[in-house]
Amino acid sequence: MREFDLLIVDIQDVGLRFYTYYITMCRLMDACAEHGREVLVLDRPNPNGHYVDGPILNMKYKSGVGWLPIPVVHGMTLGELARMVNGEGWLPQGRRCKLTVIPCANYTHATLYKLPVPPSPNLRNMKGVYLYPSICYFEATPVSLGRGTPLPFQVYGHPNMVGYDFSFTPQSVEGAKNPPQLGKRCYGVDLSGMEDEEIWRRGVDLSYVIDAYRNLNLGDHFFRPFFELLIGVDYVRPMIKAGKSAEEIKARWKGDVEKFKKQRKPYLLYPEE
Repeated sequence: MREFDLLIVDIQDVGLRFYTYYITMCRLMDACAEHGREVLVLDRPNPNGHYVDGPILNMKYKSGVGWLPIPVVHGMTLGELARMVNGEGWLPQGRRCKLTVIPCANYTHATLYKLPVPPSPNLRNMKGVYLYPSICYFEATPVSLGRGTPLPFQVYGHPNMVGYDFSFTPQSVEGAKNPPQLGKRCYGVDLSGMEDEEIWRRGVDLSYVIDAYRNLNLGDHFFRPFFELLIGVDYVRPMIKAGKSAEEIKARWKGDVEKFKKQRKPYLLYPEE
């Protein structure tokens, strides 16, 4: 820390609580706050920055995939989020770092920004980026979400799912050396042809997880504890097990969304429309 005066953050985020680049930024901000160093964020557009959805993280589930009390889709750029972290005193012991954000030009939260380069090996295109807020929860189940196929985060399936015409077989590939259900033929659903507008309209959509849960009929063996770390609250799993619909569950976190929109407003750098 003695060898530099200024730490520059320049990385492409996708605007989700469990997409962990922002956690690295927060930890670096904390280290800089502790050692009197300045942070400069070169801001970038958020490809999921046009909406807010999902429950606010219950901090008892704080982890490496959820570090701040924010919704699943927070709709902020990293620069805006850094300002909020400082302003809300979210760094450990309420520390604040010296922060400068260089904003994007010609960007608003209504801008539908398409990434020129994939942000990570398994988010290969915009369809995966848009479906990610609804598909990632399969990481906490036995169901494959397409790692090891040409369509990661755009399909889901399991060898024992029945009633589906679509199938795929995960293989060991670069970025997914040992994917779930490796070498097994999985039956399920291909979402890659869904229109972007329909994905945006649905927002965080738990209907895919609910579909697989009901189809496999595994009861308590379907969900792993990692599910709560991803969804961030304790009420979603019981509601799914009780037979509630995706719409009923979404209604439960509507208040979180409205609360967060008001809370984040002082830290926004770009118009919301």
